[in-house]
Amino acid sequence: MKYIKQFTIIIAISLLGEILNRIIPLPIPASIYGMTILFVLLCSGVLKLSAVKETGKFLIYSMPIMFIPPTVGLIESWTTMQEFLLALIVISLVSTIMVLAVAGHITQFIINNNKKKTGK
Repeated sequence: MKYIKQFTIIIAISLLGEILNRIIPLPIPASIYGMTILFVLLCSGVLKLSAVKETGKFLIYSMPIMFIPPTVGLIESWTTMQEFLLALIVISLVSTIMVLAVAGHITQFIINNNKKKTGK
């Protein structure tokens, strides 16, 4: 019963993200809205981590299964992708480096900000 309640909370937040995606005219995926809402609720204490922890662990544990359909789709469209292979590789490398750099800078900012707050 605990898992059903936790899964219902996660689905409700995902539904709210879908609704926001329809209402707000920005090119942001609904899943990003949902994850942001969940993050804010957890950080603010409105939603306790224990309310979604076990189901979240299960979803993370089963995440590799979710990559099977897209992988099969990529394999099936290999002949179409071959002519754009260099562009796809460059885009993948550049976007990966950008994500790593931004995540690193944000992490450093948060660590430095926490040090200033605690006085260390």
